[in-house]
Amino acid sequence: MPTEKKQKIITSLEQTFAQSNSGIMTDYRGLKTSDIVALRRKLRENGVEFHVVKNNLARIAAKNKGKDQIGSIFEGTLAIAFVKGDVSKAAKILTEHIVTSKLTMAIKGGYMGNKLLTPKEVAIIATLPSREVLLARVMAGAQGPLYAIMSQVNAPLRGFMTVLQQRMKQLEGVK
Repeated sequence: MPTEKKQKIITSLEQTFAQSNSGIMTDYRGLKTSDIVALRRKLRENGVEFHVVKNNLARIAAKNKGKDQIGSIFEGTLAIAFVKGDVSKAAKILTEHIVTSKLTMAIKGGYMGNKLLTPKEVAIIATLPSREVLLARVMAGAQGPLYAIMSQVNAPLRGFMTVLQQRMKQLEGVK
């Protein structure tokens, strides 16, 4: 039976799991406290919470929230970036931090909903454009055919108007 302090931590983690739509797990070995604070600040600006967790407590909280699949990843030193918004931004920040800091920190995996993500899949997500850019591309793709249809619908009317204008010019020249 967990102590009262551990139960509070489990409850807090359960709430965080419930509020986030995805998460990225990292090995934080080799990071100094100042590095973790700087990384947390960058992530917080993008709506991401970064928590260093105890594996057993995180496993219990994940299981209580129906995320049994991610329990297998809770080994060694572990920190979780809980993402409430765009997961690609969080993945980019973490991968950039790993590359620029040249530390032994590594991405262990992640989750989206109840699906477990491998480190390779998280790296692929990091290369994706942001949600806003993807939505803009979809909208642009939808607009192209609509403009083409409107152009085809208006073509006969435009042609008729051109013929009428030319005829008006002819009649003006006859008088």
